[in-house]
Amino acid sequence: MDSNVKEARNKAWEHLQKLIRDVEVAMLTTVSGEDFLRSRPMMTQETDEDGVLWFFTSDHQAKAQELSDDPRVNVSYSKAAANQFVSVSGLGEVVHDEEKKRKLWKPIYKSWFPDGVDDPHLALLKVYIEKAEYWDAPASTWVEVAGFAKALLTGKPYEHSREEHDTIDLMKNPLSGSNAETSPN
Repeated sequence: MDSNVKEARNKAWEHLQKLIRDVEVAMLTTVSGEDFLRSRPMMTQETDEDGVLWFFTSDHQAKAQELSDDPRVNVSYSKAAANQFVSVSGLGEVVHDEEKKRKLWKPIYKSWFPDGVDDPHLALLKVYIEKAEYWDAPASTWVEVAGFAKALLTGKPYEHSREEHDTIDLMKNPLSGSNAETSPN
């Protein structure tokens, strides 16, 4: 992989991890067997350097069947007070990795999984990130309101900086000739 591409990918991945690090609950969306989208709250256990999100789940819940039928998922994160929002698209699978379960397990999880880490139905949901889109508006709300008001008065679209909104493509082919892993939207 070209060093510029690798550096751009690493920077994008670090920024994404920073945005979702302190979000306690994310919303996981799967495609239901009845052809509709279904979302539920999940706690991210870990993000790893390969662009994978880890969650605890049960292998006998509806989401396990939904992922078996259609692995496409979306995970959304929100820190409204900080004006930060992230939408992650990828593929999910339910896995039984005893070592990983023990590494990620915390006693508080007995609230959701009363039989603990040895529960035979306790599994991990592994989400392979393909793309992520984020909105990170560090400016104060008043600055944003002023920007929107200016756009309304001038008839010109509200402009935001690249740092505020971007798309990260973790699946982009590094041999495609591009030396950046992010593209503005």
